[in-house]
Amino acid sequence: MNQRLIAEIGRTQRLEILNSLKRTRGMSVNELVERMKMSYMGIKQHCLTLQRDGYLDTWRRPQKMGRPEMVYRLTRRSHDLFQADSNQFTIELLKSAQEIYGPNVPEKLLYNVFEKKTAALKAKVKGETVAERAKWLARVRDGEGYMAQFTTGEGGGPQILECHSPIMNLLEQYPIIGRLEQDMFEVLLGTRVRREMIRNSGLY
Repeated sequence: MNQRLIAEIGRTQRLEILNSLKRTRGMSVNELVERMKMSYMGIKQHCLTLQRDGYLDTWRRPQKMGRPEMVYRLTRRSHDLFQADSNQFTIELLKSAQEIYGPNVPEKLLYNVFEKKTAALKAKVKGETVAERAKWLARVRDGEGYMAQFTTGEGGGPQILECHSPIMNLLEQYPIIGRLEQDMFEVLLGTRVRREMIRNSGLY
């Protein structure tokens, strides 16, 4: 995490709120109270402080009955709190390679990088079933800063949920990385993979 921003935020409880929200599409004060075992007013005050400082905003979540519920979620500013590589040198290197060697070179270089990474991970992959391999891969990705976790999808199939991307600026410059990551997942899991990307309040 960014040490300057951590110093600005201060209390551990506020950091815990931000971590909880990062792994969801937003939470109400009551949901945060249940998770953190703190008083309603304590959580509410922390959320108001974080909102005032620009780390949170709110939206109205529809409910089956009654009025919509107010939910807190992260803003774009909070992205800098979480592990991220600047990737600026990589971006500049790819752009220079494109200028010198031609427009297709960045894609070829990225393909080569992911081919090697896939081979290295395939030699280490653990699990007899797709679900077991997905659990292993989620742990690997979590260690790389993707805030990954293994879940079960609506249809009962294995799912890897990633709540952060430490290479977001690189991905925005070179969207092909998304396809290369998907190809890597399919090789490691030994099955077809459907990739879905959702932006939550300015974050992915």
